[in-house]
Order: sequence, then structure tokens, then C-alpha cells
Amino acid sequence: MHRIIAAYARKSLPLRGSWPNFRWMSDILDLRIFARATATGSLSTAGRELGLSAAVVSKRLSRLEERLGVRLLNRTTRRVAPTDEGQAYYDEIVSALALIDEAESALSGRATHATGVLRVSVPTSFGRMHVVPRLRGLIDAHPQLRLSIDLSDDFVDIVGGRVDVAVRIMAPEDSGLIARKLAPNRRVLCAAPDYLERYGQPQTIEELGNHRLLAASNQIRWRLQGPEGTLNYRPISAIETNSSEVVREMVVSGLGIGLRSTWDVAGELRSGALVRILPDHEGISDVGIYAVYASRRFVPLKIRVLIDFLLGLFGPHPYWDRDLPA
Repeated sequence: MHRIIAAYARKSLPLRGSWPNFRWMSDILDLRIFARATATGSLSTAGRELGLSAAVVSKRLSRLEERLGVRLLNRTTRRVAPTDEGQAYYDEIVSALALIDEAESALSGRATHATGVLRVSVPTSFGRMHVVPRLRGLIDAHPQLRLSIDLSDDFVDIVGGRVDVAVRIMAPEDSGLIARKLAPNRRVLCAAPDYLERYGQPQTIEELGNHRLLAASNQIRWRLQGPEGTLNYRPISAIETNSSEVVREMVVSGLGIGLRSTWDVAGELRSGALVRILPDHEGISDVGIYAVYASRRFVPLKIRVLIDFLLGLFGPHPYWDRDLPA
């Protein structure tokens, strides 16, 4: 990696009395094109992110392959995928490009307006409800910032350069990544009044076993804290689904009891469409909402402004938790 940077750095030195060697800048753009095409699996997507047409992207990739004397990408009409040589090259240059970005960020540290493409991954429901509707404030403040938003509940590859920042709902982990807490994530047991009228309200954790419980397939246990301390309850869901959004809609419709995040059901709790069950029990508090990004010496301005923006929106006392009924 450092050999690559050193080689390009030597190319960048201008001859005495001449303008800088702009061929070096062109070579770096070729590397960026290849990196984005590999990460996204699409020439057209890479072109959109870099402000280039698909034809230009294809031409420059062919030029890069010709210069290196090796095929980097296998192309079909719909997707591109790296060859073995291309994957090895990508793994090397993506770190080099990150270091170049860091150096540029350090030089432009006094800048106040973020620019360039910022690739962000956000959980589907949380992004749709709490991030996307509020992006106007970020774009108004930084009109030259281009956002690429991926709504996904998968843990996308940050180190490999697939995204710059991922918003994740998780417990802290030692992953080598930087995680900035944006907000707490309260989770409460709740059900619709109609369900409780038909089946009654449980008074103890043990009585949950007599009720229709609803949980997604990845929610194999409810980690709860209450007067007796921390406990793990394994719900047997009445309906199988891999979708948290499906569980939410089933709970609201009166099908059963679920453990839901307050950011997801705060409106229904306030309106009375949902009622808390066993209010002295909540989901364990180690789970939070975090902005996660690769560990770097210099964090690019575009990442910093996004995190500051989200912290300003949410923070330790997020708006969705205000004035919730007990």
C-alpha cells in the first residue's frame, strides 16, 4: 500500500519551472473509478458517484487494465465483478486511497463546507422514519455534499470501502472500528388495547408464556432488565418472519405482544394505539444507536459533519422519548 502511494507521489513532483504533473491526478481518478466499480458492482453506479458517464468509466477502466497488463474486472450487461487479480489489487489500493483522502482532509481541515460523495448505510425502518425526512437540513448546510443512502438491515463492509459511515443499532463491540453513540435505544414490551381486551394483560414475566408473542427470526431472545435484575427471555413467536417491520405491524394490529424500540412505536404509545406491558421491564440498556466508521488518523470533514448533524437531531434525550406515557 505505501509503495503505491510513494510511486504516485514521485510522479506528482513537477519538473522545475513546469506546471504540476496532471497525469498523476488522472491516474488517481482511474484508481477511484476502479475502487467504486468494484465496491458497487456497477459501472453506472460508480459513474454517478464520481460524476462521470458509464462510457467514460468503461474507457478509463480499460486504460487502467492496459497499463497494468492484467484484467481487473469481469463485465456482464448488468454487473461487474473483480477477477482474482482485481480483488487483490482492490484490497491494496482501497487503503491507499483512504490515506490520500486523509491527507487531503488534513490539508483542508479549516474547510467549513463538506464536499464529495458520502456513502451511508442506515437500518431500513430507522432511516425511513428518522434520518431521510430530516436530510434537508444537512444538504442545505452543505450543498456540495452528495449523499448515497443505503437502507439496509445488513452489517455492510466499512473497512472494505463499501460505505463511509454506517448507522447501527447495537451493543458496543471491539471491532477495530470507531463507534460514536448517537442516541440510546429504549425497548419496551407493548400490545394493542384490542389484544389486551381479548386476552388480558400479563402481570409477571412468567405469564408472558400464556400469551401470543411476536418476534422476528433474529430476535431469538428478549434481553430485559427489571426489579429482579437482568434476564433473558426466549419468546416463541406466533408467526415466523425475518422482518422487524412486519412484527411492528402485527403488534399494532392487535395480533400479540412485542418488544419494540421507542423510536419505532413512540407515536402509537402516545396516541394509545399501543399500551406498555410490564412497564417495570425494558430492553437492556447496553444497546444504542451508533455511527460507525473506519478508524483513521484524520476523519474526513464529510463524515464529521454527518455525525454532528445526527447528534444534533438525536442526542442522549432523543425527541421520540419525550413525554412518553409510563
